[in-house]
Amino acid sequence: MDTKWLEDFVSLAETRSFSRSAQLRHVTQPAFSRRIQALEAWAGTDLIDRSSYPTRLTPAGETLHEQSIEMLQNLQSARAMLRGHLAAGQDVLTFALPESLAFSFFPAWVSSLRGKLDPLTCRLTALSVHDAVLQLVEGRCDFLITYHHDSQALQSSPIDPERYEMLLLGQELLAPYVKPADDGTPLFALPGLSSQPLPYLAYVPDAFLGRVVDGQLKTSATPVHLERVYEAAMAEGLKVMALDGHGIAFLPLSTVQNELDAKTLVSAGAGLDVALDVRIYRERPRAQGVLKSQANALWEELQSQATAKPAGRLLAYKKQ
Repeated sequence: MDTKWLEDFVSLAETRSFSRSAQLRHVTQPAFSRRIQALEAWAGTDLIDRSSYPTRLTPAGETLHEQSIEMLQNLQSARAMLRGHLAAGQDVLTFALPESLAFSFFPAWVSSLRGKLDPLTCRLTALSVHDAVLQLVEGRCDFLITYHHDSQALQSSPIDPERYEMLLLGQELLAPYVKPADDGTPLFALPGLSSQPLPYLAYVPDAFLGRVVDGQLKTSATPVHLERVYEAAMAEGLKVMALDGHGIAFLPLSTVQNELDAKTLVSAGAGLDVALDVRIYRERPRAQGVLKSQANALWEELQSQATAKPAGRLLAYKKQ
């Protein structure tokens, strides 16, 4: 996923013209069309009704349009806030995060540090969990913020505890959600029947969240009957399909809080929630070498917070 695709898509939704949006985005029309097609491939569904003129969004496109505006506003707000901290000679702290945490957690988390670590200059890279971990291991970021679950123990990952230190920021809930029916009840309710399995919007097999969900389903005391009808690498892609009524998706609570408040998504059933740690890692300071002063200041502040607050607290994502 490239955020430029979302910006292109929002422009197209507003102009309803591929040629006009290509001009506004300063790209050729063929290049603009390829980027919209790439976004549709990522979403796994048509977003544009190409049979109409002027251009019109499909129902899935309308849903993604609303989500795109919100996501871009969050990222722009975070960027503006971070740039407001810029000062000559100030250290730039680089963070790698999974995309779901980058959109839902990071802006509010950075806001919580305002007044404690001013000025704070950050650079954010949003990736899959696997690629975010590689950013840390390959020395391309100062901090990694990511999910952890015991079923995916770090012993099987390249994060060596002798080389890296970790702090717990809180916990996230991963749970099944679905579009509600007209009466407000789940359109599809777990656990389903063996004779009539429920449509399941799944993560691709190698995705971290997908492996966690698969483990939870296999160990469920109550048999769960699901049929994979769609796969995506990222939670946002599954959420769009769930909002459009295509099936049940296991999503981090932080990514669906607004939809739960608006009742456009509801729980698909209890008993399958998974608590994930949200952790921050950094390479242990070396005896010699140049260290970023702000990196040490941030770590000391987080250590102080970890001491003052319960380790198992749920992260607060809800907008004020």
